[in-house]
Amino acid sequence: MRYADAGYNLEIDLATGNIEKVASNIKDTEDYLGGLGTNAKIIWERVPADAQAFSDDNILIFSAGLLCGTPAYGANRTIITSISPQTKLLAFSMTGGFFAPELKQAGYDKLILKGKSPNWVYIYINNDKVEIRDATHLLGKSTYETLEAIRDEIKDPRAQGLSIGLAGENRVFFASIETHRGSASRLGLGAVMGDKKVKAVVVRGTKDLSLAKPMEFMQECDKVLKYMLYRLENPIKGVPPILSLIGSPQEMLLHDEEWHTNNFAWGNARVRRKNFWNSEIERQWAETQERARKKLISCYNCPIRCAGIIELPGFPTYVMKCYSKITYTMAAMVDSLEFGLKIAAKAQHYGVDGFTTPQVMAFALELYENGILTDSDLEGMPKDSKEEQFFWLLDRIVRREGIGDILADGVYWAARRIGKGAEQFDRNTIKKHEQIPIKLGMLNPIYYIMWSTGEKANITQIEGQLPQAPFPSRELKEEFIKDWIQIPTGKEERFKNFILEWGEEGKNFPFWPSPDLIAELVEWQELMHYVDDSLGLCAGLSSFPLKPPYHIHNLPLFIQYATGIEYDEQKLWNTASRIRNLVRAINIRRGLRREDEKPPEDHWKKRFPEYEQKLLDEYYNYKGWDSRGIPKKETLERLGLGYVAEEFEECGVYNDKA
Repeated sequence: MRYADAGYNLEIDLATGNIEKVASNIKDTEDYLGGLGTNAKIIWERVPADAQAFSDDNILIFSAGLLCGTPAYGANRTIITSISPQTKLLAFSMTGGFFAPELKQAGYDKLILKGKSPNWVYIYINNDKVEIRDATHLLGKSTYETLEAIRDEIKDPRAQGLSIGLAGENRVFFASIETHRGSASRLGLGAVMGDKKVKAVVVRGTKDLSLAKPMEFMQECDKVLKYMLYRLENPIKGVPPILSLIGSPQEMLLHDEEWHTNNFAWGNARVRRKNFWNSEIERQWAETQERARKKLISCYNCPIRCAGIIELPGFPTYVMKCYSKITYTMAAMVDSLEFGLKIAAKAQHYGVDGFTTPQVMAFALELYENGILTDSDLEGMPKDSKEEQFFWLLDRIVRREGIGDILADGVYWAARRIGKGAEQFDRNTIKKHEQIPIKLGMLNPIYYIMWSTGEKANITQIEGQLPQAPFPSRELKEEFIKDWIQIPTGKEERFKNFILEWGEEGKNFPFWPSPDLIAELVEWQELMHYVDDSLGLCAGLSSFPLKPPYHIHNLPLFIQYATGIEYDEQKLWNTASRIRNLVRAINIRRGLRREDEKPPEDHWKKRFPEYEQKLLDEYYNYKGWDSRGIPKKETLERLGLGYVAEEFEECGVYNDKA
C-alpha cells in the first residue's frame, strides 16, 4: 500500500488525445521525494538536451509535493516544471492555493502533458474521469474569468484550477500560470502551456490519502501549529517588520515598506531613492492599502493569511501578496501605490510575471529616453504620464502587438533584437532572466554565490534563514541565537558565531567570513528550498523566513510518518543534495557553464573580480564540482546519480565536446 502519495501520474498526449494513468515507482519517492525532485528525474529521462521550450518533445509537469493533501500545515504547493523560453534551462515555478491537494485527492501525484494539441483545450479531471474539452470559447478571457467560466460549465464551484490569460495564449516569455489564490510566475511556464494550446487544467478530487503513522504525524502537526501561532505573536526583533514574522513577507498585513523602497532600485533597476520613505508616504500608502484590501486569506490548510483580496473601482478583483505589491510602482518611478495595485490587477488577469513585467516596461521607457526606441517604435504611446505609458505597454506586450512583440521576449532577448546599444540597458538579468532589482554598495559574498549559482536564478527561492544585515546590538544577537533550533546538526557553533561576530570590527563583508563558511551557509539555505519544493511546503513556513516552524530536524519525521519510509536528518540532506545536483545536471547538459554564473555588473557598487572568482572556485570545490561548475563523476556516484555521470561521459560533457 502507498502512503502519502497517490502512487499514480496522469499522462496526456495532447497530439493524439491519449490519456493514461501510470503507476509511479516507490523507490523514486524514497530517492527524490516528490514535486521538483521527481519532476527533475522525469525531465532528465524524457526531454532531450536540445529540446526547446516550444518543441514538440518538451513536456509540462504539474506536480503536487509529497506532503500535499496530508494534514501538514502549509503543504499545498503545486510545482510546475518544463523548459524555460527565457533561459533555455530547466524551469520550475511554484504556486500556493488549493490545486495540489485537490490533484492528490483525485488520485494523482502529477499531471504530465506531452506534445501539442491541434486546437485549444482545457483538461477536466474528476477523480477517475478525465476529459480533454474544447476551450475555443475561453480564448481571450482572463485567468480568473477562465476558471470561473469552467466552474460554471462543470457546475462545481469546489473544483480547483490553473489557467493562462492573454499572455500565455500569445506565448509571452514571462507569462504566468494563475490560480484563484496563487501564481506560478517565474520563467515563462504560462507560455509553454499556451504553446501546447491548453487554456486551463481543472480538478476535483474526493478520495482519501493514507498515512503510514497517522497518530505520530498529527502529533508533529500539533507541534508545528503551536509554534506557528507563537511566532505570529512574537516577531523577530531587530529586523525589518516584513521579515519579522512567518509566511510570505506580510506585505498585505503590514504597511511599512521602508526596507524595499530604500534598498531596492527604482526604474530599470537603476536608481535608489534612499530617502523616499517618510511618514506622509506611509500614511498615504496605508490608506490606499486598507481601502483596496477587502480581506486577508490563506492557502489550503494554513492559518497564516499572507494574501489579500484587492478590489479597486474600475479594475478586476484579484489576489495579491508579497513584494509584487510595489513592483510596478517602483519600476514606473511614481509615488502612487494605488497605481501599482491597479496595473497589477490587469497584469494578473492577463497572466504575467509581477517581477519581470514591470522591469521590461521600465527597460523600454529607458530606451525611449535614450533615443534607442523612437516615436515610430512607440506610435500611439501617451507622452505625459508614466502611469499611462505602463498601461499602454502592458496591453501591447500581452497581445504581442508592435513593439510589444519584441518586449514580450523579456529584457535579454529584446535588447538583442533591438540592437543599437540596447544591450547596455540589460542591467538586471542573470541567465537571461530578470531579477529582483536590488542594487547595493558593498559586495555581499554570500549573496554573490547565491545569485551566481542558483539554478532558478530567483533569489527568493535560494535565500532564507539568515537576516539581511547584522543585528544592531549584542543583546539582539544573543536573543536570536538562544533558541535557534533550525541549524543543521554539527553546524550550530559556526552559524551562531557568525551571527554574534557579524558587524564587529573586522567582521564585515566582503572578505569575511571565510569562503568555507560562506559555502556552508549558502548550501543550507538552498538545500532547504529544494526540500520544500519536493515536499510541496510553503517556503514561508520553512526555507525562507527566520526561525521557521519546519526545519531539517522535524521534516524527516514528517516524511517517515507520512510514507513509512525510514528517514533521518542525514538522509534528507543527502536527498536534497541529490535533487539539487540533478537539477544542475539538467542545466549542464543544456549548456550551462561557469561563464553564465555572474550577477549584473552594477549589482554592487564595490566589486572585487579576483576575489569573486576565488569564491566561485571555493564553492564549486565544496559542492564537488569542477572548475567549470560541472558535478564531478565521484560526486554524482556518491549521490546515487551514476546514470548522470555515465551520460556526461558518453556525450562528452567532461571534456566539453558536447
